[in-house]
Amino acid sequence: MGQAETKPISIAVGVRGASGSAGNTASSSSAAAPGNTAAPGNTAAPGNTAAPSNTAAPGSTTASGGTAASGATVSGLFTHGPKSTALYVFAPGAGAGITHSFMNDVAVGLAEREIATLRYQFPYMERGSGRPDPPPICHATVRAAVEEGARLLPGVPLFAGGKSFGGRMTSQAQALAPLPGVRGIIFLGFPLHLAKKPSDSRAAHLADVRIPMLFLQGTRDELADLELLEPVTRALAERATLAKIEAADHGFHVLVRSGRTNQQVMTELLDRIGTWVRERG
Repeated sequence: MGQAETKPISIAVGVRGASGSAGNTASSSSAAAPGNTAAPGNTAAPGNTAAPSNTAAPGSTTASGGTAASGATVSGLFTHGPKSTALYVFAPGAGAGITHSFMNDVAVGLAEREIATLRYQFPYMERGSGRPDPPPICHATVRAAVEEGARLLPGVPLFAGGKSFGGRMTSQAQALAPLPGVRGIIFLGFPLHLAKKPSDSRAAHLADVRIPMLFLQGTRDELADLELLEPVTRALAERATLAKIEAADHGFHVLVRSGRTNQQVMTELLDRIGTWVRERG
């Protein structure tokens, strides 16, 4: 089996109009605009995750004519093996960017299962801010990444989603208007509610998602009470698959006393994604 390779790219993001409604993204390019090329040595070695530094000036205009989201260009990492039979457009959680070890382990593990990934930052991450962008900007970023994924690997089955916040922004974007070509959404820990504040209101938009969804949820996840999530997925009927990851928390870590290891959990996550994607590819 060949080694996974990772290529840094840049993705242009735009929203149209003063209201900032999602759904209008700039054309994307794997090369940064002149003057925004990555620093020497920033190209990732196989399996590594060096992110490019391709941030355009704030307030620049996208190719689609819309006003760019803050930063205009976000970093991406395209990871693939010698053969790719599907592509997962993979958004990060709110507090960790695309070079986080969890994101890298998922990307490399899926490449070994012939599923390429496109990881991407949200604009606030590029700015170094801890405060997420407004939803319309996040939705526009999701759409730009999906467009870039289709350009990188045309003709292969396309899936989208992400870790926690990134998965929720993907499903919100899909609920507002279908993401072109996306066959299903994969949630790595859907954040149903805040910790110790159980609620299912964050799931309301899922009724408007008309494509298959895979929910990978730890049984110790404090951001998704299974007594609330299970009825949500049942109501979605055949569109939803709920895979409970025994003893895992929101970050898919397990306690020593569980008898499981974090690596065993990661292998289970990767195998479940691989099976689900092949069934829908």
